[in-house]
Formats: sequence, C-alpha cells, structure tokens
Amino acid sequence: MDLAKFIDHTLLKADATVQEVVTLCDEAAAYGFAAVCVNPVWVRRCAEHLAGSPVAVAAVVGFPFGANEPAIKAAEAALAMERGARELDVVAALGFMRAGRWRDVERDIAAVVRETEGALVKVIIESGLLSPAGIVQACEIARDVGAGFVKTSTGFHPSGGATTAAVQLMRRTVGDALGVKAAGGIRDCATAQSMFDAGATRLGTSRGAELAECVGRGPRAWREVVTTADDPRTSTAIAP
Repeated sequence: MDLAKFIDHTLLKADATVQEVVTLCDEAAAYGFAAVCVNPVWVRRCAEHLAGSPVAVAAVVGFPFGANEPAIKAAEAALAMERGARELDVVAALGFMRAGRWRDVERDIAAVVRETEGALVKVIIESGLLSPAGIVQACEIARDVGAGFVKTSTGFHPSGGATTAAVQLMRRTVGDALGVKAAGGIRDCATAQSMFDAGATRLGTSRGAELAECVGRGPRAWREVVTTADDPRTSTAIAP
C-alpha cells in the first residue's frame, strides 16, 4: 500500500512564500497525498492550483494556540470552506483542556462543527500537554460533537509532537468511529510506520515527499478513513 495516500503534506510556517506553497501543491498532486495542510491565507491559492486533483485542501483553524473565541474559530472555518477547503484542522482550547473545563471545550469544538457541515473536521488536542485521562476526555468530546478525526499535535507546542503511546490511547478511545491523525516530529519512514502500527489513519508532516518513498508500507492495523459525499465522517477503519 502506497504511504502517500495517508499523508497530509503540510506547510504551516508563518513565513511561507507563494512559491513554497505552489511547490507543496505540486508535490501533493505528483505523489497523490490525501491533502495539503496550510494556513488559511493560502487556501484559495491551493484550491485553485489543485483544481481537478483528488488532493484535498485542509486549513488550520485557531492555529497554533487554540485560544480564539468559538465564534471566531467558526467564522474562520466557514471562510476557509468558502475559499475551497474540504478539511479543517482545528486547535481545541488548550487552556480549557489543561484546566479541565470540558464543557467549554465542548462548546468550542461544537461551534466549528455546526458551521462547517460537509467538511472533515480534525480536532487537535495537543496530546503532549494532557494527562492520559485528559486525552481520553478530549477525544470523547470530539467524537460526541461530530468531528471526523482527532489529531495529536500542532507540531508547534513545546510539549512535543506525536507519540505512539498517545496514538494508541486515542485509537482505543474513539474505536473505529473517528480517524486518528498523528502529527509533529514525523520525519522518517520508521516513525511513520510506528504511528500506523499504533492506530493512526493519517499523518501530518512537512516531510511528505521523503516519506512517500516508503512504497508498500501502509497502515497494518487500521484502514484509511474514507470520506464520502454523503457523510465526510464515515469510517471504514477496521482491524485486519
């Protein structure tokens, strides 16, 4: 199984240039990545550049701190969809999660899901910041409000990126109801494979062009979460 179809080819640095974004899109189309993941300012450019390609455009929302008001996140997400995004990687309210204010976390994520019907919403929980119990709580909330994925990390927080332990716990929590995206620090084929073995169904990485060379090494434990026209959260992730 070709690894490329499970990769979100990612460029989120603040000083990315037009040419770097165009190169990202060209690589995504050439390798057949699942999506490009970019800051909102680049969504229209990517959507136009990838028109006619199966590669989706994913926009980050509330990135990287998750500290915007829910209404602002919802508006940002809706605008990204208007400009061509089909997937949204939303940073949950990190401070609320850290403080155990789970009702506020629920309202935060639900506001985005309500405003973006038809999009695949991936909730970034910054797993390195949370206790195991906190990871479970965050994943349960994302599932219950109708998100399509839970995601380990922004890749920008000092608590660190994806770990196999976090991915395993996230997968156990959501079962086959949601996808699990591992992101942050995935720079080589061995790490990518360990994330799949732990239960990830998507990887977020800026090293997509390098990882795509790992031909024949796809997820062993779980199949890809499939997006359908009727329900972008429909999952066919199953144990082999």
